[in-house]
Formats: sequence, structure tokens, C-alpha cells
Amino acid sequence: MRRSLTTLLTSAALLLPVSAWAAPVEITLWHMEQPPHRVERIQQLMDEFNAAHPDIVVSQEPQNWGEIYAKAPAALSAGAGPDMLFAIPDFTPILKDIGALTSVADFVTELDKKHDFLDSALESYTYDGGVWAVPLYNMSMNLWYRKSVFAEAGLEVPTTWADWKAAAEKLSSDQTYGIGLPANKQLYTDQTVYSVMANGGATEIYDENGKLRFDNPQTVAAYEFYADLQKLSPPDNTSWTWGEAESCFASKSCGMILQFSVISSYDTQAEGDANDLGVAAIPHAEGESQHNTIAYPNAVMMLSTDEAKRKASEKFVSFLLEPENYGRFLNMEPGLFMPVTADGAKAESFWNDATVQKYRSQIETVIANSGNGKLFGFTSGRVFPAIAAISAQNILAETLQAIVVGGKTAAEAVSDGQARMNEVSE
Repeated sequence: MRRSLTTLLTSAALLLPVSAWAAPVEITLWHMEQPPHRVERIQQLMDEFNAAHPDIVVSQEPQNWGEIYAKAPAALSAGAGPDMLFAIPDFTPILKDIGALTSVADFVTELDKKHDFLDSALESYTYDGGVWAVPLYNMSMNLWYRKSVFAEAGLEVPTTWADWKAAAEKLSSDQTYGIGLPANKQLYTDQTVYSVMANGGATEIYDENGKLRFDNPQTVAAYEFYADLQKLSPPDNTSWTWGEAESCFASKSCGMILQFSVISSYDTQAEGDANDLGVAAIPHAEGESQHNTIAYPNAVMMLSTDEAKRKASEKFVSFLLEPENYGRFLNMEPGLFMPVTADGAKAESFWNDATVQKYRSQIETVIANSGNGKLFGFTSGRVFPAIAAISAQNILAETLQAIVVGGKTAAEAVSDGQARMNEVSE
């Protein structure tokens, strides 16, 4: 007896895997890694993941730091937000406070057993009984210079603030600014200002009871020093972001800069002589004994409340953290993004990159310097989520601008800065 065509097609469909006929699960990633080569590398990894997982389609939508603090909460409130979003520790509490996050503790525990996260990377996202994002990569600020330029000037690498200022003054000429420091009301200035604070005994913005202690003599001294040192920077530094600093260094217009990394721009826009590129720990104030730096364990927040999308997001994050993929992910910007897993730190996919091999000594120094990494609001083993509002308003940078642009003394600006912090934290 002949079976009907409908029956045959139905039987065949039942034998096919779900992915052959069901619509794939679509998930979207927002991130702030806007440079085209970073977007391209992320897309390459997404294409590989999508090809290996025909039941999932992951896509990206690059954003920018200048808008994301307001844009993400608005989008999520309107039901139009992403399924995943890259984050830094002081951004995460904003989305947690509006109920956009659920703990990823179980998923992180699973990943930790497999890859072994750095404890410091997990600590920044672990509070209030949960883990609020999955660590992906680390970044730390360093002092970058040219060895030949220092040698010609008869300079040693500065270790104290006095040495640092003297070096910047000696490198200043009609053709060169001694140092490039930002003074814009923007995240980059927050980062460099705090890097100076952390080396002047002012790492703690809160006391042990969670009360603001920004207004203290060490903070004032750090701002006085920074404001004085930035006078040896280009006059347009009040509008700088990260790119202008790198360009100033690449063109030899700045003798030194504070930056997470200059390796990519130095290699492609400057001499590219690895033997001449110097990187050092940030100098500390006289009387301090340890070189500190700001350090950011960047992570990804899982935002979808749909179970299928959530599971698909977990599969993609797991894919990124596999050692054979992880190094290629980190090397979307060689020398900038550092591993946060033990197996990632040893991965061939990380160390076999041509640029990483060329600048291996600098990258090893960056990793070593990050061992003394600090982050305002996330020190002393405690997390103070109110720091998110302070960071979102760039109050560290705003305090500097009150000195550099507004003409206030450091003591006046820091006092006003603490008042602003209290205001936005209410």
C-alpha cells in the first residue's frame, strides 16, 4: 500500500535533528570594543561559533563608553536590550540595581573548575550573595616610554613622583611634550587619575564602614601632583580620550604616556622596534613602597531572561574561554587584553600570536605589574556598589577639571568632589 506524500515528509522530518528545521536561537552581544580590527576579530570568532552551532546565531552591536551607562538601562527597560553585554566592575551595579541581572554563580563555578579564574577577577563581581558577570579579560595601566629617548636624555626609569616630574621636565622641548596625560571629563582620565592616587596612598575611596573618604590629604596630594604634571602635556589634553594619547606617543610628540597598552599603535604607526619600547610600573609618591596600578577585570553580563537565549549565551561564552579560542579573542588587541584564567595564561593561541611573540617581554611586564592592580570602590576585599554612580558621572575626572580648567585648588576640588560623590550616591 502506497503511503501519502504528507506521511512520508512527516516521517522524514521526525528523523532530522531539531536544528535542521527549527528556527535558530538568535542572541546579540553589545560591547565597547569599537576599533574595526577588534570588531573584525570578534566577528571571526562569532562566525566560527555559528558554523559549529547551527541552532544558534550570535551577532554583535558595538557601542561606546560615552553612551552605554545611559543607553543600556534604557534599552533593557524598553525590552530592547542585548542578551550579553561586556562590562567593567563599576558598570555592573547599575544594571543589577534595576533588576536586569541574575546571578551567574553556578555557571561561573562550572567555568572556574575547568579554567581556573584569577581570584581578583571574580572578587570584583561577587557580592550581595551572587556573581553578576563572567570575567573575560584583564587590563592594567602602565608607564610607556622609548628606551633610546631616555638614554639620549641621560634618564633612568622613574620610580618616584619627584623622579617622574624631573624626567617629564627634561623630555620637554620645542618638539616634544614631556608626558601625555588626559584631563578630559571621561573614563580615561578617571583611570589615569586613580592610577596616580593609588601610588600616593589614596587607594581607598570608602572607609571600612562604606563611608566616603575621598577628601583626605593623600587624595589632595595626588591631585596636586597630577595637575602639576599634566602641565607638561599637550594643551588639547582637556579633550583627550585613549586614542589621542597613543597618537601622541606614536608620533614622538609625547616622551611618556600612561596607557593600558601602546603595542598595537606603536607597531603599526611608529617605529615598531620592540627592543626600544619600554614599559614600567607607575611611579609612586615619596614614602610609598609599592607600585600600584588601576586594573580592570572586564567581564560579560548575561542579560536574557529567556531560557533558550540564556543557554545559547552560555555556550558562546564557554566557546570564547576554551584555550584554543581564548588567545585569539584576547589578541584582538595584542598586549592590551590579558588572561583571567590559568589555562588561558598558558594557551598557545595567546603566546603564538606574531605580535605577542615580538613584544613578549613587554607583555610579561604588563602581566607582572597587574599583580598590584587596584580599582576604586573595589579594594580591601570589599565591594561598594554605589561606586557605579560615581564612575558613571566621571567624578574623578570632573575633580581634576575643576583644578585644570576651573582654577580651584586641589583641596577645594577634592572637597567638592566628595560632595558630588555623596550627591550622586543618594
